[in-house]
Amino acid sequence: MAKILFVVTGADSWTLADGTGHPTGFWAEEAVVPYQTFKEAGHEVVVATPGGVVPTVDRGSLAPGANGGQEGADRVAAGLEAFKELRQPIALEDVDPDAYAAVFYPGGHGPMEDLAVDAVSGRLLAGTLASGKPLGVVCHAPAAMLAARTDDGGNAFSGYRLTGFTNAEETQAGFADRAKWLLQDRLVEIGADFQEGEPWAPYVVSDRNLITGQNPASSGPLAKELLGRLA
Repeated sequence: MAKILFVVTGADSWTLADGTGHPTGFWAEEAVVPYQTFKEAGHEVVVATPGGVVPTVDRGSLAPGANGGQEGADRVAAGLEAFKELRQPIALEDVDPDAYAAVFYPGGHGPMEDLAVDAVSGRLLAGTLASGKPLGVVCHAPAAMLAARTDDGGNAFSGYRLTGFTNAEETQAGFADRAKWLLQDRLVEIGADFQEGEPWAPYVVSDRNLITGQNPASSGPLAKELLGRLA
């Protein structure tokens, strides 16, 4: 049995370009589906957030429309209720990276607010990348990569093939013209080789020990890929 660290946003609001706050948090499916995948395989999950705050779920991620209907919404809600570790997080600042066999970051717009500028998270990401341990990051969570610096001042993910929530998806979601910045643009700016699949379809990119998923639908396939690295 391996111990897997989930690093989850502590933000409950995302500051838009006009200065207003949009209620957000983590996206339920992106936390619940990997959690279930890892737990069913017998692994232990520990949740860490900045400051150890109990993370907030994005209410939009619980809606039937975000889960393929009411049955899907009920299934995600039940999975969220069973995910007790979410209600008992440790502080990201207290994480011992050597204690974990893999690290996973679920998305939601929250990471664009806090993890994108969190140096502690950035060091954890850079260290995990260098360690060779499996590192899974999905949807908006690659925003946390923006804070992953190398000793020479560059970005740890420069030159890596990866994916994340695309400009096309942000446009279709209605936020592209309201956001301060777009994730795809920033990842390209740090020198990542951004790969883009069809909007909303599962799409996973692996490069060395880094496994990234484009959107909520990619969280399940990403979790299975990461699980295979632990076998």
